[in-house]
Amino acid sequence: MERKNPTLLLVLDGWGHAAAGETNAITQAPAHHFLEWWETCPKALLSASGREVGLPLGLMGNSEVGHTNLGAGRVVYQTITRIDQAIEDGAFERNPALRGAIQHALDHGSRLHLFGLLGDGGVHASSKHYQSLLGLAASMGLSGERIVFHALLDGRDTPPTSAEGYLAELDGMLSQVGAVVGSVCGRYFGMDRDTNWERTAQFWHAMVHGKAEFEAPDARAAYQLARERGETDEFVQATVVGRPGERCVRNDDAVLSFNFRADRVRQITEAFLARDFSGFERGAQPQVHYVTMTQYRKDFACPIAYPPEELRSLFGELVAARGMRQFRCAETEKYAHVTFFFNGGREEVYEGEERLLIPSPKVATYDLQPEMSANLVTDAVVDRLQKGEDDLYVVNFANADMVGHTGIQSAAEGAVRAVDGCLARIVQQALAQGGTVAITADHGNSEMMIDPVTGQPHTAHTLNPVPFVLIGERFQGAQLRKMGTLADVAPTLMEAMNLEQPSVMDGRSLFHA
Repeated sequence: MERKNPTLLLVLDGWGHAAAGETNAITQAPAHHFLEWWETCPKALLSASGREVGLPLGLMGNSEVGHTNLGAGRVVYQTITRIDQAIEDGAFERNPALRGAIQHALDHGSRLHLFGLLGDGGVHASSKHYQSLLGLAASMGLSGERIVFHALLDGRDTPPTSAEGYLAELDGMLSQVGAVVGSVCGRYFGMDRDTNWERTAQFWHAMVHGKAEFEAPDARAAYQLARERGETDEFVQATVVGRPGERCVRNDDAVLSFNFRADRVRQITEAFLARDFSGFERGAQPQVHYVTMTQYRKDFACPIAYPPEELRSLFGELVAARGMRQFRCAETEKYAHVTFFFNGGREEVYEGEERLLIPSPKVATYDLQPEMSANLVTDAVVDRLQKGEDDLYVVNFANADMVGHTGIQSAAEGAVRAVDGCLARIVQQALAQGGTVAITADHGNSEMMIDPVTGQPHTAHTLNPVPFVLIGERFQGAQLRKMGTLADVAPTLMEAMNLEQPSVMDGRSLFHA
């Protein structure tokens, strides 16, 4: 078989563009190969946050949003934007799934449990959404201790020790309707997505059985005790608030998960819904009315407040329609992004699409192994290139994001160096086969390791643009538009692959002004 001239899209998660400086892990590492390509190859900067990716103005981008826009070739209005609009125009109060959860508690004389990520990070949940849920419950006649809030603390998409302010804000919201907090837990435990079930179990037993190693009279006291133990927000161990067993989930209660992003609430949702469950010993499983804000997984049988909107004529779909082959590869932490999200929320593979999941290392935090599984991802991609069977490669390197989230700059620099070396291997092999390599990112992170305002470690994503660089003999000397958005990547690569861009894909190729 004649080897193909492949096109590669390498997505460097959390690799934003910013001026060189002491707190920029990318330039401090430094990323020698990448920086050389940036100076010598066709390049552009891409907006990866706010309205340019379908988010509210000024909201930082994230991996889900970034990959959805990259794969769609158009601005995809995100669920947070849809929900915000529904709150503004009154449709939120008429939502049948949300009203159904509250009505269930009213009809059964039971409780409504609300759980999700606290704060204004805007990546997984929104304070505007849970405030509106509290207001809706009160307007329907449910209030007092029949509303129980289970707070997951952030510290990744917000500063590492910012939960005190968010808990104070929550106190104000809850006091207006007389609601109470039932448990507090860091997202490291309650929002694990890598089948570390022992972490999920901590949150489950605190919320469902009112059992945890730690107890506190109120949420702010729970947080203060955690800080005294040396725990930052993300790593706060599950703590039962109030008398143990008093505010836990019981039969006939309604449980509503208000996170709008799916990936980090799938495990806790599976624990609630699955009949055959082997993740951990659940103990007594209460029969509840369970509702999710968005679709977390297609096989979860529960009401969904905001089901997905179907996207058509996506990059991967169009490649498949031409009878071309494509290869998707990432390690566990970002596998869903180059598959499910890149395909617009589609679980099924396209004809000619092959996927490879490389397991992420089992370490407590990724600063302990900043190279993660990048070398294994690279081995797999180089091996596929040598076989010469694929037309399109979509590959994610998780390091700059996952290690950037730790806030430890030395580790982030190590992550950048690891990825940079991997890029060199892939580019060398691709060019040897007459291929074209596009390197970009989904959002920023590691280019800002210290918050310039607070001086604290910066663990969240950024509002910075991301780089786009095009490497290949065919495009030496090509001029790209200086600024674009993530939606422009698919049209650019389709033009490079001589594929016709459909009208619904309204991103603009970077080859055109």
